[in-house]
Amino acid sequence: MLRAAGIGVGDEVIVPAFGNVEVSEAVALAGAVPVFADIDPVTYCLDTAAVGAAVTPRTAAVVVVHRFGRPADIGGMHAVGQRHGLLVLESGESEVPYDEVAQRRQRAAYLDAKLRGVCTPEGAVGHTYQQYVVRVLGNGRPDRDAFARALRARGVDCRVPVKTPVHRLPEFRRYASLPETERAADETLALPVEAGLTKRDMQRVVSACNTLGGLLQPAF
Repeated sequence: MLRAAGIGVGDEVIVPAFGNVEVSEAVALAGAVPVFADIDPVTYCLDTAAVGAAVTPRTAAVVVVHRFGRPADIGGMHAVGQRHGLLVLESGESEVPYDEVAQRRQRAAYLDAKLRGVCTPEGAVGHTYQQYVVRVLGNGRPDRDAFARALRARGVDCRVPVKTPVHRLPEFRRYASLPETERAADETLALPVEAGLTKRDMQRVVSACNTLGGLLQPAF
């Protein structure tokens, strides 16, 4: 899409650092330079104000990535694009069958109602819960990682959704003020909501999280 739009050497493309490296690699393969903007802490997608602040005379486009099954504010991003004369491209996630989406939403609603000690995701119209991402609010990454290890020891198959933001990777390492991206990378944890999980599986998730949740408190 970038090449078809004539984007290449001398251009900058605004992308998120919170997520997979493939988007930044695509920008580099087109000959352009990826420029990282911060995310919205609720949606984990690019923040419109941060994108506007990252625009320079060389900026040609922005790539909006929908994250964890929650759609980005694409209307707001198009408004930013029109204001600055930018091409707005979308990078979506793989489609999930309707029946599976319904079951994921059902399991997400159960976790929303039962979980204590972690910050549950805010729901939104169109959220498919491809990942159910909570925040473990402790003293940063050591607390989240310790929490994850303890959950796995209790039989809960959890995962860290973004281990290293793209702007920390050697091939894209550069200074960028991305506080929400850094915080999300240190605090987020994806809990299982797959369609094959039984009621007992979901109860195990809740029991393990709620038992551990009170152990990891922020330092004051």
